Amino acid sequence: MIVILAEKPSVAREIAMLVGAKTKKDGYIEGNGYCVTWAIGHLVSLAMPEDYGFQGFKREALPILPRSYLLLPRKIKKVNKYTSDPSALKQLKVIDRLFKRCSEIIVATDAGREGELIFRYIYQYLNCDKPFKRLWISSLTEKAIKNGLQNLKEGSEFEGLFRAGHSRSRADWLVGINASQALTVSMNDSVYSVGRVQTPTLSLICKRYLENTSFKKKQYYQIELQHSQDGVLFKSFSNDKWDDKQRAEQTFKLIQKQSEVKIQKVETKTIKEESPLLFDLTSLQKRANELFGFSADETLSIAQSLYEKKFITYPRTSSKYIPEDLWSEVANLLKVLSDDSRYSNLLLKLKLSRLNKKIVNDVKVTDHHGLLTTDRLPSAISAKEESIYHLIAQRVWEVVFEPCVKKQTEVTLNILDYEFSFKSSSIIEFGWREVRKELSTNEEVVIDLPDLKQGDKLKIKEVKTLEKSTRPKALYSESTLLSAMENASKEVENKSLQSVIKDVGIGTAATRASIIETLLNRDYIIRKAKSLVPTEKGLKVYEIVKDKLISDVLLTAKWESAFKDIEENKINMEDFHRQIEDYTSEITSELLAIKPVTETDDLSCPKCKQNTLQLREKVVKCLDTDCNWVLFREICGVKLSIDDITDLLEQGKTKLLKGLISKSGKKFEAYINLKEDCTTGFEFKSK
Repeated sequence: MIVILAEKPSVAREIAMLVGAKTKKDGYIEGNGYCVTWAIGHLVSLAMPEDYGFQGFKREALPILPRSYLLLPRKIKKVNKYTSDPSALKQLKVIDRLFKRCSEIIVATDAGREGELIFRYIYQYLNCDKPFKRLWISSLTEKAIKNGLQNLKEGSEFEGLFRAGHSRSRADWLVGINASQALTVSMNDSVYSVGRVQTPTLSLICKRYLENTSFKKKQYYQIELQHSQDGVLFKSFSNDKWDDKQRAEQTFKLIQKQSEVKIQKVETKTIKEESPLLFDLTSLQKRANELFGFSADETLSIAQSLYEKKFITYPRTSSKYIPEDLWSEVANLLKVLSDDSRYSNLLLKLKLSRLNKKIVNDVKVTDHHGLLTTDRLPSAISAKEESIYHLIAQRVWEVVFEPCVKKQTEVTLNILDYEFSFKSSSIIEFGWREVRKELSTNEEVVIDLPDLKQGDKLKIKEVKTLEKSTRPKALYSESTLLSAMENASKEVENKSLQSVIKDVGIGTAATRASIIETLLNRDYIIRKAKSLVPTEKGLKVYEIVKDKLISDVLLTAKWESAFKDIEENKINMEDFHRQIEDYTSEITSELLAIKPVTETDDLSCPKCKQNTLQLREKVVKCLDTDCNWVLFREICGVKLSIDDITDLLEQGKTKLLKGLISKSGKKFEAYINLKEDCTTGFEFKSK
């Protein structure tokens, strides 16, 4: 009997149907010499510190460096402790029985680093020694699964992938457990979570937020001319920008008296805009965030659903290319897509014998190729699934079209020795832009200009003075944060080090969404409109760790590179692990040495009026044990900020707080006021 282990029940059912296993049992499907079972994600993981006998959150116990790593069934948190997940224990018993009965195992977990780790941890935990082969596919269509089963790979081919996954798992455990406990022990006011990838990511967000909010805008002035010729309206702008408003207005008055301007220079060139590459997961998440406002995690979830429904290929890919042997399938995919009325006209505009082949590159295909649609058109899918599907489908069309050809024109004007200029583009051949009818992806002006020649005069229709200001770097959106994580070298200020981590990011395509969600769940960041901004707690953690190794973007990116080297057997896994242990010891010492600054400089106790108050994560308290005045910072579900506390103590009440929740669960708004006896109460807005 052969056991096939899938990652999810839905995938197991598809495979079971194709191998002729039809009898449903508890936890598996049996028939035709096969038993198809499933893992339900990570059934087995690295043990927690207490499983080794370590007492958590004790200064003297840190750093925790196990001699060997225990594997245990997945745990879930109940009340204040972790216990084994009953559903994981039950499924592991099923898998154990099947492994003992079988002659061979086919590994059908997701074809990637985490999928490999899911199987290997189960295999090791159950002390299994049965031979196994790998089903390595990028699509769950019937054709792909059948082809994969006929061309199974030897399990030994994926030792490198397992080593990389195991190294990543141990590194995250060491850094996350030790750094979080060390910071929590040092601060002694709340539980803090820090990690190998989440803390550098938090640092990116906080640093950008502080740059943005501390930016001092500078006003400047520019003059705009409006023109109309041959029925075409267009604008030109002064090359000069004035800091002095008075000088700008003087120039404006001089120019306002003129009725025309001389064309000094006309430069025209033809450019080709190459078609984009296929989506990888990160670029799909970025585009979906820009167009639809979807979070990275939401896009991944939608794409995973489309994959499991067999409408797209494997989504957790970091490649934008396909191998040569897959190129012949592309024309068939286009024919399938053309059955959708949205794309039927596109097939007529393509010459299938001369498709753009730029996405074919065997060298640049990683574990999986770029995202493709499959030979099945979707049906019965949600509106959000439809949005993501057609984003991918449109990209499949775009990549095979010829470049978009544009005429770019730059015109320089002269009036009273002041130069004005404007740029515009017009499309000669749409090429790949035929798909979305999107004329430009940036702020360029796309317009068919009238015939303009050097030396000609151009009439001025209107003159304006524009008041502008310099802008800070924008706050991160999920799209721009994903770009920063993907291109970590650009965030390193030392130019000589940028080349060291060129093309290396922090996190992976498959994990970046979960890192952002972790920061949101830890209350370190919030979504504000389209931006990601740090909370008071997030900024506090950043201020503590910003100059520590734990927040070093460069180091984290170099580790991602090291995991790839481990996979390719370029560096030894155990040598790398010793480096991680040394690093863990160093960051633990750094964090344990932190002396929390919790006293407020300018707020004194309202009760004894003598002592400085101590500000903690959950309370504000007087340091005098005889006075012992205390204020709990969370009131009816709303946490008081430092500004709220300052207003309360200095003005007697906070600003109007919204979103307070009563005992009955109803929302209300009120001021928090300070009573004569130094207790607090509510003050409601007068109607």
